[in-house]
Amino acid sequence: MDKRGATDGAVLFLATGFYSGYSPFAPGTAGSLVGVGLFCLIHGSPLYVPITLAVLLAGVAASARAEALFGKKDDKRIVIDEVAGQLIALYASPFAAAPVACGFLLFRLFDIWKVWPIRLFEKMRNGWGVMMDDVAAGFFALVFCRVIIYSFAWG
Repeated sequence: MDKRGATDGAVLFLATGFYSGYSPFAPGTAGSLVGVGLFCLIHGSPLYVPITLAVLLAGVAASARAEALFGKKDDKRIVIDEVAGQLIALYASPFAAAPVACGFLLFRLFDIWKVWPIRLFEKMRNGWGVMMDDVAAGFFALVFCRVIIYSFAWG
C-alpha cells in the first residue's frame, strides 16, 4: 500500500470510530458505544481530558479528510464525532450502570434532536462542522445528566 493509501486507511479507521461507522444499523449509536467503551478504559484517569481533547482534534482532521474520501458532507459512516461527544457527556460520571446509561441516552437524544443552538454548529466548515455539533450535544447531555445523577443520588 502506498503512503497515501496507508494514511487514508488510518484516517478512515479513526473517522469511522474504529470502523463502527460501517454498522448497517444505527452507525451513530455504534460510534457512541465506542465512546462508552473508551470511557470505561480511561475513567478516573488523569488523562481523561487530554485523551478527549486528542479525540476531538484528531477527529476534526480525520473527518475533514473522510468527507473528501466519501464524497459527502458529514457522511453517516463518520462517527468520531459521536465518540468525542460521548466522552464529553460522560465526563466525571460515576462508574456505574445508571449514570453511564443516563449519559449515553441523553447524548444520543441531543445528538439526534439537535436542539438550538446545537444545529448552528453544523454550519461550521470542514471537520469542525462535523465535530462541534456533537461536542455541543455532549455538553448538553453532561449538564442534564449531572442534574439527574445528583437528583437521584447516583453519585
